[in-house]
Amino acid sequence: MKQILLGNQAVARGFYEAGAKVVSSYPGTPSTEVTEFAALYDEIYAEWAPNEKVAAETAIGAAVAGARAAACMKHVGLNVAADPVFTVSYTGINGGLVLVVADDPGMHSSQNEQDTRRVAMAAKIPVLEPSDSTECKEFTKLAFQLSEEYDTPVILRLCTRVAHSQSLVELCEPNAAAQKEYVKNPGKYVMMPAMAKVRHPLVEKRMKDLSVLAETADFNKEEKGNGKIGVITSCTSYQYVKEALPEAGVLKLGMTYPLPTEKIKNFCKQYETVYVIEELEPVTEEFCKQLGLTVFGKEKFPMEGEYSTELIRSVILGEQTTTFTIDEALPVRPPVLCAGCPHRGVHFTLKKLGVRVTGDIGCYTLGALAPMQSLDTCVCMGASIGMMHGMEKADEASAENTVAILGDSTFVHSGITGLVNMVYNQSTGTVMILDNSITGMTGHQQNPTTGHTLKGDQTTAINLEALCKSLGINRVRVEDPFDLKGLEQAIKEELAAREPSVIIARRPCALLKNVKFPGPVSIDEAKCVNCKMCMKIGCPAISLKNGRPVIDQTVCNGCGLCKQVCKPGAIG
Repeated sequence: MKQILLGNQAVARGFYEAGAKVVSSYPGTPSTEVTEFAALYDEIYAEWAPNEKVAAETAIGAAVAGARAAACMKHVGLNVAADPVFTVSYTGINGGLVLVVADDPGMHSSQNEQDTRRVAMAAKIPVLEPSDSTECKEFTKLAFQLSEEYDTPVILRLCTRVAHSQSLVELCEPNAAAQKEYVKNPGKYVMMPAMAKVRHPLVEKRMKDLSVLAETADFNKEEKGNGKIGVITSCTSYQYVKEALPEAGVLKLGMTYPLPTEKIKNFCKQYETVYVIEELEPVTEEFCKQLGLTVFGKEKFPMEGEYSTELIRSVILGEQTTTFTIDEALPVRPPVLCAGCPHRGVHFTLKKLGVRVTGDIGCYTLGALAPMQSLDTCVCMGASIGMMHGMEKADEASAENTVAILGDSTFVHSGITGLVNMVYNQSTGTVMILDNSITGMTGHQQNPTTGHTLKGDQTTAINLEALCKSLGINRVRVEDPFDLKGLEQAIKEELAAREPSVIIARRPCALLKNVKFPGPVSIDEAKCVNCKMCMKIGCPAISLKNGRPVIDQTVCNGCGLCKQVCKPGAIG
């Protein structure tokens, strides 16, 4: 049977057909749906872990126990998981271990453009790169096979376009992979220096063996051309090349680390001009040039952003794509917090107080944009607390005017240790945990504070108040972010306190099914003085028409924030 599947959905199908037993992940676009789809198979135990490091460790444990296992994450999540990932390259595995890592060229939902191949090369872990949904499924199954045959974790590298595009996939019956027996073997799995020294040569031999495989395996395939232009490519770039250059010869690399030396050399001999077309880092290009081959890559193609058929035609053929334009200027549509979002009151209040705000990764990052513009920094998951602490140590007076904000899921992910550091090293700053009862930005995933697992089972919910107090925070309070006066007073009081404090701003995400609002409000034009204070909360339901604010009844849900900022009382 054939079915149209999302790339991420096809990876999950690959887990099922390969007989994978355990999948542990942390949600991160564009990888999130892999685990969500895996959870639909009863045969697979799938979970959301607190962070990618824990997810990788869980998958490693399952693989060492003999089961086929996987951990899924986005590219920056691999940074979090790097500690166990680098070392499991030395230990090897027992059951197959696949790490699904989705890169994000173009930064559709990420804070950087990072090429997972660079990390894989440093860790000495082989990389497979599918270019469509069929390959997503088949390469996932292949990854488990290679993992077990070569005693190695395998990285399946996706990108946004492959993860989120759809194509036809042949569905097969699952392989009832037998769980391998666990045998105690400290020399293999206990990475003390003496054991690690023995394992390292085995890693080097493994990579040489995989290099030999890369020469003959059909996942690295050559497609003949007319002898003039040859292209070495992989992943979604392959799709662009095939459309832009139908006459070109193509060496499509399904394994991008290690690379096939002789296959690449022989391919280059057949063509007058050879291009290496790869998004982000020049990994394959550098390999070719180290072999002494003349190829063209990043001197013609950009290091940043996504490629396209039009870009390839322009660079190689000099063709410019005809585009059609309209005379009217279209309105911009920047990302914005939803109507009724509980984070809006927090940002409005922080901006009103003029405090410095160290931010974090989540929906609340949008507070950096107009009209809020309350955020000062955003680096990575959990960084807000550590950065606030560092600012105080650099300038003690900053503690009186600095707040760190992060979400409930982010706090569990990597904020707890920052709070421990604050207490231990005697900071006096104020942390705000914006608890919206879900992992919001990636599409409403459960987390350890929600009381439900990925599969919807009821479980223990972490009590944030008790947790913070157990870490040594004496000043812990819960505030309603829709109560602007109460929230403002709370922030002022905690900033004035000369000890560390935590404010939990608790309101569920407005998009959760169980959240009910009273209904839309409207503006009484007779009372409105056109002060435009309601515009300053940045609600998408409020706009200007003929120079005066109006409320869109189809968008407004009646959260009441605009009523609180309207001094004349014109909103009701």
